[in-house]
Amino acid sequence: MREDWNARAAEDAHYYVAFGRRNQSGDEFFDTGAEQVAGLLRELKRLPEAGARSRRALEIGCGPGRLMRPLSKYFGEIHGVDISDGMIARASANLSGIPHAHTHHAPNSNLEAFADSSFDFIYSYAVFQHIPSREVVMGYLDEAARVLKPGGVIRVQVNGLPLSARIYDTWSGVRIPHHDIREWSFNNRLQLLALEGTDTQYMWATFRRPAGETSIYTRVRIHRVTNAHSAEPAAPVRGRFAVLSLWVEGLPASADLNQLQVEVCNKNSTLIYLGPLEFDGVQQLNLELPQGLPTGLGPITLLAPGMQEPVHSLVRLISPGPMVPRVLSVTDGIDLLSGTKVVTSSVKATIEEVERPELLRVYADGVPIDALDSFCVDPRAPRHEVNFELPHTLQNGPAQLSFYLGARRLGEFAIEVCR
Repeated sequence: MREDWNARAAEDAHYYVAFGRRNQSGDEFFDTGAEQVAGLLRELKRLPEAGARSRRALEIGCGPGRLMRPLSKYFGEIHGVDISDGMIARASANLSGIPHAHTHHAPNSNLEAFADSSFDFIYSYAVFQHIPSREVVMGYLDEAARVLKPGGVIRVQVNGLPLSARIYDTWSGVRIPHHDIREWSFNNRLQLLALEGTDTQYMWATFRRPAGETSIYTRVRIHRVTNAHSAEPAAPVRGRFAVLSLWVEGLPASADLNQLQVEVCNKNSTLIYLGPLEFDGVQQLNLELPQGLPTGLGPITLLAPGMQEPVHSLVRLISPGPMVPRVLSVTDGIDLLSGTKVVTSSVKATIEEVERPELLRVYADGVPIDALDSFCVDPRAPRHEVNFELPHTLQNGPAQLSFYLGARRLGEFAIEVCR
């Protein structure tokens, strides 16, 4: 891993970290991390109240410091580790003006440089998905649990795609099923507060080390039930919008996704998110609806070990709308930031609500594309990435891509070929 990532750091560190474009400028590179930074900052609400200067953070796989630099303002001390000493050298240069930011080479893929209970916040993004060894990924999680303070939070992204027979390498790393993450958090006595994007490459998990709270459930109430994607008090029984938010009062601080249980129409649902306590004393509890539910008013039952009696509510379950296959986006397949200006001959298209991507046909100025490589990125939508090469006969300049699903025309996209 160290050899491969040192080579990538020397070739084009910004590209291999951010995937967006070859030879990105410094400003462009740091801008690509804005979405991840915003998501990580939302998790800081879970930490005990304290001033930023008193908090310590750690990034596993910091690369050139893309996330450390903007996050440094929210901590009195921030550390980053990476297996690549080439990446660490770049991170040190990028963070040279931030005296409380520290980078460390971790050649043994662990956190041995840090003492137990050292950090309030530990995070990692687009790192574990490149590690070919399950043992190394789980070892990093074990180490993160060791160095986490009571009340501290871990937020990590893991490749949760279904297991495959492929041999994993240092780019397409190992896959970790979501039930293994649930089991790991339970065995390590960490609260599991979020497990989102299961069965996708970008599965996010949030853990918290309890700080001595009790598990007494008193006067638990469900204030309201809404669709997790809107404020509507209804949800379809299947599809991407088959997700509910329960707004619950009275949960103890020790409650988590492993402890709670929600039944919908007497079937167990999959809990995916427990939010921090809001100003009105209510917490958001998100769940994916189980398969095979009937439409109509469905009973909801919230249970947990130690709860004196179940808590009940109702939700209106409706039939899902028809699937509408469509093309969401078309970009250059490698330089994603170039948009529809194709500079590498490779094209990446994202299609959605397509159950049979093998029926897709693509034409470039009327010339059929021979080979389409499709990859499911979200089975709930369902959403697929489709990669293909433009015909070598296609000249530079404006061109038209036409998409068909069987006999159905999905649409056309104008591109500019600049090879």
